[in-house]
Amino acid sequence: TGDLTMAELVIELARESYQTQVICLSGKPESAADGYVRVAKPAPDPRTILTTSLCKRRSLVHARFLLPEVSAAVDGADTDIFVADHCYMAESVLASRRFREEGESTLAVSTVVPEALVWKATRGLVGRLDARRIVRDELRVAQRAYSLGTYDAEEARFYAGRGIRRAHWLDLTLSPGRQAHIAESGPRLVFLGDRRWAPNQEAFETLIDWWPRIAEGIPEAQLCVVGARDPAAAVRPLPAGMADLGFVDDLDGMLASSRALVAPIRTGGGVRVKILDAARRGLPVVGTTAAVGSLSAVLDIGTFDDEVGFINSCRRYLLDRPAAVRDGSVLYDLN
Repeated sequence: TGDLTMAELVIELARESYQTQVICLSGKPESAADGYVRVAKPAPDPRTILTTSLCKRRSLVHARFLLPEVSAAVDGADTDIFVADHCYMAESVLASRRFREEGESTLAVSTVVPEALVWKATRGLVGRLDARRIVRDELRVAQRAYSLGTYDAEEARFYAGRGIRRAHWLDLTLSPGRQAHIAESGPRLVFLGDRRWAPNQEAFETLIDWWPRIAEGIPEAQLCVVGARDPAAAVRPLPAGMADLGFVDDLDGMLASSRALVAPIRTGGGVRVKILDAARRGLPVVGTTAAVGSLSAVLDIGTFDDEVGFINSCRRYLLDRPAAVRDGSVLYDLN
């Protein structure tokens, strides 16, 4: 997932200068071959979560991850700096004896994504109602942290504007991979995303509506949709030239043989690994502001929030392979 991709990148970079140890929640705590301290992840118990939420005045997601097992692992760790990946994972760190009593350890937080966005998009009415409490919890955690890292410049400004002095934008990119063979590609675009995440499903449905106009008059134009399907979503018939492939065995080959990655995302924030992955391959991107975020400045990627602009940009790459080759090479070099 995008979260884990970026967490592994940050850990890899940290290991260039520091000794590191990882404590994580796991469905397989007995597996320790990678050296991680694996804490058994309990199944969510609605009654316990609601009780914790009410008694400790926490949002539901922060109550869910206030776990004594993680606090015990923190107390047993031989380290002086703790980095919580996601604000809600800081709850167990702050509840540990080392932070309650000793006061000598340092907490840093990687917010990863504003969780209120996630809950608004995926948890229905409950998520929309709890979003305000989530923001309140994230600000409380940020105020207790020595340092805060975000994957979006606007999010860092949000915290700085609320008095969090050490809020930093982590403008990280992925190591370059094999460059896409766009010069040998046919008129194919690709959409990549797990549609169990509501914004990706919304973008998929947008593409169903827009694809006939994108492909109009372009022989053999293709739009390949890759990623897990949303089992709860109604199945819609796809227009000619659009294929829902689900998981593919050769994702590298699929991306390498496409003209561009398309991402008409309307709700976005935090980690944008699909954009970073396209950049490391030199695959041009047609995306909205929500899809690209602060990476537009880092990688000089233009964004298209209006329907006409988005459609025309897609058609440009389908019709003009040299333009896709040129833009892909520039993106690859920038990354």
